[in-house]
Amino acid sequence: MEKFIKVKGLVAPLDRANVDTDQIIPKQFLKSIKRTGFGPNLFDEWRYLDEGYPGQDNSKRPLNKEFVLNEPRYAGASVLLARRNFGCGSSREHAPWALDDYGFRTVIASSFADIFYNNCFKNGMLPIVVDESVADVLFDEVASTPGYELVIDLENQLVVRPNGESIAFQIDAFRKHCLLNGLDDIGLTLQNAGDIRDYEGRRAESEPWIMA
Repeated sequence: MEKFIKVKGLVAPLDRANVDTDQIIPKQFLKSIKRTGFGPNLFDEWRYLDEGYPGQDNSKRPLNKEFVLNEPRYAGASVLLARRNFGCGSSREHAPWALDDYGFRTVIASSFADIFYNNCFKNGMLPIVVDESVADVLFDEVASTPGYELVIDLENQLVVRPNGESIAFQIDAFRKHCLLNGLDDIGLTLQNAGDIRDYEGRRAESEPWIMA
């Protein structure tokens, strides 16, 4: 998993509350479990004017020019600014996969659905909770400033605005450790690889029939 230490990125504003996981990545794209390839279908029903399906050539599909991610000024955004209750709905882990595959490293919102929030950390993405009044300020600044960027400083738990002012955010110490060191569940387990090998060696000697 890629480490998350400090990210400076263009901000894309998704000014909608209660964005659910089926809107983030529609159900017809859930057949794959590769974790990659979902970016082109992120927010599929909002980005395109036709109905999407797996294996489609998205480059030939008609775009919804009014959707924020199709606006040229937000091309290459790595910070998604959203509203309350982002990621509600089903528990599909494909939602953070799609956001990550598109290029987003962090999502800022006034609240998140619990399962989506947890899934973000498991996939190297940082969800940041801010007060609604703070979100309002950020939305206003993004709208009035083309090329608006934020610096996300995980080590110091700060969101740094272009004017130099900082917004502090809270994060669980263990989750922070995992993101800073690029550790998912497998990575955490492999930190004990030596102990695991030693245990398996002792078990093979004392109970060899288990290894047969």
